[in-house]
Amino acid sequence: MSQTKQSIPIDILLVEDNIGDVRLARELLKESKINNVIYDVKDGIEAMAFLHKEGKYANTPRPDIILLDLNLPKKDGREVLAEIKEDKELRRIPVVILTVSSAEEDILKTYDLHANCYITKPIDLQQFIKVVKSIEDFWLSVVKLPPNGVE
Repeated sequence: MSQTKQSIPIDILLVEDNIGDVRLARELLKESKINNVIYDVKDGIEAMAFLHKEGKYANTPRPDIILLDLNLPKKDGREVLAEIKEDKELRRIPVVILTVSSAEEDILKTYDLHANCYITKPIDLQQFIKVVKSIEDFWLSVVKLPPNGVE
């Protein structure tokens, strides 16, 4: 008997340094009709440690999808994206850029680095809720994610 999407949780890595945005995204995704587990890290160094299962992240799963802010401390999101997409073990993980920047330069640069999607994070709370719900509806319901751990 095959397992349904509902029985296998989707592991989401949220790379975000704004604690308010982390709390809100967690709350919204917790209410999701899709079974998911959210992991969050606050900077680019932690993101790469998580993805490479280093230190305190040794027992974490490989995420099915990454929500990545660009403006991060220690190592910015562009560097994180470049490292993910250059790594044969990680490059198939979909990376959704979720950032306040609407600069054309950022959009072009992240797509050049093979981002899967670019979303400008709205300042307005209701619009932010709408954006997170649209991510859920599309990426967690419609898109067929690559199998975890397959090279």
